[in-house]
Amino acid sequence: MKISSLTRMALVAAVSATLVLAVTAHAQQARTMKIQSAVPPSSTTQDALKFFADRVDKLTAGQLKIEALPGGAIVPPFEILDAAHKKVIDGAWGISYWWFGKNKAATLFANTPAGIAGMDPVDFIGWVYEGGGLDLWNEFYQKELKLNLVAFPSMPPSPQALGWFKRPIKDLNDFRGMKCRQTGIVAELYSKMGMAVVNMPGGEILPAAERGTIDCAEWVGGIEDQRLGLHTVWKYHYTPGMHESASVAEIAFNKEVWDSLPPQNKEAIKSAVSETFLRWWASYQRQNADAIAEFAEKHGVKLLTTPPEVNQAFLKTWDEFAAAESAKNPFFKKVYDSQRAYAAKVVPAKRFMFPPYAFQADYYWPPKEGK
Repeated sequence: MKISSLTRMALVAAVSATLVLAVTAHAQQARTMKIQSAVPPSSTTQDALKFFADRVDKLTAGQLKIEALPGGAIVPPFEILDAAHKKVIDGAWGISYWWFGKNKAATLFANTPAGIAGMDPVDFIGWVYEGGGLDLWNEFYQKELKLNLVAFPSMPPSPQALGWFKRPIKDLNDFRGMKCRQTGIVAELYSKMGMAVVNMPGGEILPAAERGTIDCAEWVGGIEDQRLGLHTVWKYHYTPGMHESASVAEIAFNKEVWDSLPPQNKEAIKSAVSETFLRWWASYQRQNADAIAEFAEKHGVKLLTTPPEVNQAFLKTWDEFAAAESAKNPFFKKVYDSQRAYAAKVVPAKRFMFPPYAFQADYYWPPKEGK
């Protein structure tokens, strides 16, 4: 039976319309990924996750949505990495030094402590994307820890303050013996410096401070400490600290989930992560400035400079720790050597090219007497 040209055209049109409808229906089926953080809903870190989710939604025209979940929404805060590995959640929004107990090399992917070999967050991102760091990061999770994860840097929650104290500290001797909330590698290093460290999640710090069971605490600094309420108990706030002078957080996706995404959605996620890093960082610095001003002007907090010998002692303690760990942990040494090689080029050149921040700051905004 012969098909007329008109019938043939009608069939082609019908098939084309069906295909268009199918493609349109597929495009309109939004996929949702559950990403959980380890922080309270009020944290700026959670704000960053929400910003990231919004950017992914817009960049994919609604095809991919991120459900930005706070700590404890599905799993306990510090179980997010294992939960992402097991696909209980699709991804974890955290910072790699939390996994220090699995392998001490974890801290290196947070540029913590001390801003590895002097790198600031931009230097560290350079190492990640230009110096082979991202490959090492995923090698660490997939081969060293045997976790089914793909990781990217997400945001730079730094610099962080030395912390809050119930009394002034004028030198390293005053620092020793104080019972202070610290976590991870920072707790180990400060313990070596003589501090009586106590590990506890952020939500327990204020009650412990109010009861007097701790003498000091490190949380973050600025806006995060304000939201936690530390200024309502202690009035001595010291900065800077070397423990997280340039820390960088991460987002880790379940690898099967990541591999199942269309290439365009993967690229949208990468772009959203980079935008979050920059935009959240800028917003965070302004919020910190407002919080610091409020500490002094409304709450009588004394904003004090950390005694230099405390930070010098910390750097020395870290160097000794890193050397000892490199001697017994081949992967730690591999990553640390890579970072130091990158820093050896970038940090001295940057010091030569960039004017000291304080030079112009002091000219336009000279420090007030007594600060």
